[in-house]
Parts: sequence; C-alpha cells; structure tokens
Amino acid sequence: MKVRYVGFALMLMAVLTRPASAHHSHGNYDLTTWTEMQGTVKQIVLINPHSIVYLDAKDAKSGELITWSVEATNPKGIFANGVKAGDVKEGDTIKVRCHLLRDGGRACLLGFVTPLHGDQARGHGVEREWD
Repeated sequence: MKVRYVGFALMLMAVLTRPASAHHSHGNYDLTTWTEMQGTVKQIVLINPHSIVYLDAKDAKSGELITWSVEATNPKGIFANGVKAGDVKEGDTIKVRCHLLRDGGRACLLGFVTPLHGDQARGHGVEREWD
C-alpha cells in the first residue's frame, strides 16, 4: 500500500514541477486593423515573455497627453529583427504601428517602431518589427 502512495506522490510531483509550455493568445487585440501613433518613449521594459514600451502620445480628439502600454515580443525576438540596444531610448520620439485592445483600453500589441530621434547611427527613420 505504501508503494502505491509513493508512486502517486512521485507522479504528482512530476506533473506539478513540469515547466509550462502554453502561451497566451493575442485574442484581446483587434488584429485586423493597424493603428499608427507617434509619441515620446516614457519607459522601455525589456523582459520575457513580452517587453513593454510606455509611450506618451497626444489624444487625437482632446489633445491630452495619454500614456499607452505597448506590448512587444521578448528582447531576443526584438534584437533578432535587427533592432540594436540603444536604437530607442527613453525620451526619444517614435512612431508605432500596433493593434489596439478590443475593449478600448490604452494598450496595443506592437508591430513596428520607427525612431524619429534624428540620430542616423541609432536607426532614425528605419521601421523595424518589434513582435
């Protein structure tokens, strides 16, 4: 009887300690429409599984400055697309093309970034994929 419980406990441990292999979908974004916006980079957070760019952009209707949370892929994926560390920094002006949240929240799924900071060495005017 003890062997049976030990076997069950070992099996349970193996299942519970197995790394998660699932990935969430982008179903909360409207992937059928691209939205372009331009603003100033407030913060860049390069983390796994998704990096985030916080972008201060003017609202088209009110002119009010709004902070957007723009979700990108992980750092390895961003750099694999030709982006170099330092191409985009806090305080830089950038243009983004992204997919807005379906619920109207102030976030979007980042597709492409075009730096508009004026520094050719850091990719000024060159659009790169960030997802």
